[in-house]
Amino acid sequence: MGGGSGRFSFDVRKRRSAGVWDDGGESVVAVKGAWEALRPLVAEIAEPDGTARSATEESLTEADALVNDLAGEGQRIIAIATRGIAAGNDDAEEDQLERGLTLLGFLCLEDPLRPEVPGAVNECHQAGIRVLLVTGDHPRTAAAVARKAQILQASASSPEDGRTFLLTGDQLERLRQTELCDLLENGACVFARTTPEQKMKIVTALKRLGLVVAMTGDGVNDAPALKAADVGVAMGIGGTDVAREAAQIILLDDNFASIVSGVAEGRTIFDNIGKFTNYVLVSNGPEILPYLIYILFPVPLALTIIQILAIDLGTDIIPSMALGQEPTDQDTMKRPPRRRDAPLLSFRLVAHSYFFLGLIEAAYSLFLFFWVLHAGGWRYGEELGVADPLYQSATGLALATIMLMQIGNLVGRRSATRSGLDRGLLTNHLILIGVALEVLFSWGALYFPPLCAVLGTGPVPLPMYAMAWLGAPLIFVADYLRKRIFAMAASTA
Repeated sequence: MGGGSGRFSFDVRKRRSAGVWDDGGESVVAVKGAWEALRPLVAEIAEPDGTARSATEESLTEADALVNDLAGEGQRIIAIATRGIAAGNDDAEEDQLERGLTLLGFLCLEDPLRPEVPGAVNECHQAGIRVLLVTGDHPRTAAAVARKAQILQASASSPEDGRTFLLTGDQLERLRQTELCDLLENGACVFARTTPEQKMKIVTALKRLGLVVAMTGDGVNDAPALKAADVGVAMGIGGTDVAREAAQIILLDDNFASIVSGVAEGRTIFDNIGKFTNYVLVSNGPEILPYLIYILFPVPLALTIIQILAIDLGTDIIPSMALGQEPTDQDTMKRPPRRRDAPLLSFRLVAHSYFFLGLIEAAYSLFLFFWVLHAGGWRYGEELGVADPLYQSATGLALATIMLMQIGNLVGRRSATRSGLDRGLLTNHLILIGVALEVLFSWGALYFPPLCAVLGTGPVPLPMYAMAWLGAPLIFVADYLRKRIFAMAASTA
């Protein structure tokens, strides 16, 4: 080491570090680290009066008990030991210097959990997210912290009672990958005295089980596991540069609860994309079906191109934006994660949009369209010009009906399992603006001459317009009944 001073960096496998310095002309080596790493090296135990007594098996056992008790309280224990070095021996190798040590005592560090962590862990459990604790601390310290954080349940509150739930680095070292996978499937959730390689081994085993793995860490030793995980989350305040470089996400507040909030936000974004996609696709049904009927049968076209554009580029824009800004639903973190390969545009969403809600909108709007024609004297097979007042009134009512029915669709899309009204319209002001726009546009398409001239529509008697309004509750109630039926089927399955 030279010069009578220097230090040996922390060795993960030895679980200790050391330093040599001059103390009044005498060289002294000091070692700090895990008690089990220093225990074989201790020859003496310091007394309070400055003297030292030989370390017997009985005194070392007493030290073991003290460490276990402190660790069981969640304390992080660092053992401190020293010894003097004879002149000319300060250049010796580390293993030679770290022998015949005198135990000075233990440093106890407490890193209390943030008060929001247990609640965040419970929220993860409700969301189908497993939380594992992987640490280099003493097993009893890890167990105590895991209990406080609700990671380790009371039924497996100690290594003795829950061998399946808590594993040490030494046990991990002896396990094959398949054995570790079995233990993880059986509930292993706390890992103590682990090395960087063992953290990687845990991440690899979890991915082998087909799970999406998010790894959090702050030290250099966490970097390999952060890199290997599907999502690496590093601490922005207390984390090292190496950990931040290896991670994909950096927490600015070093708070585990922020990760849970991020999961909720991610689920909300995915849900909202599905909501506004579902909403927009529904109106495609009453836009497509009139053209199919027009091609197959000698009847007038219920919607013109300009009217379809008025729906897609006019009244549907703000409501779809509103659905994209919906707040997190109360059920968002109470359902299991979706499959990794689950598509956004699923068959279920398309079928619900086109073959259920879309057909309801198409059927009701076409019913009112032909009602107006029939009431005006039109007969099957008779041609009507686009400038014919009867045709303009009929197509105007069909357009207004679709716009009003989209209000019921909009409210229903706010929740996949509940009515949507329970969320409160005031929680999303864009919803109110979107509803107001659809109401005004439906009225203007029938009774505001400048807009009628642009859209090629005309007025209808108020009772017929009132029938168009019935479309909103019709589609809303039909969809709510579908939700209830599916909910009852799921509860009995």
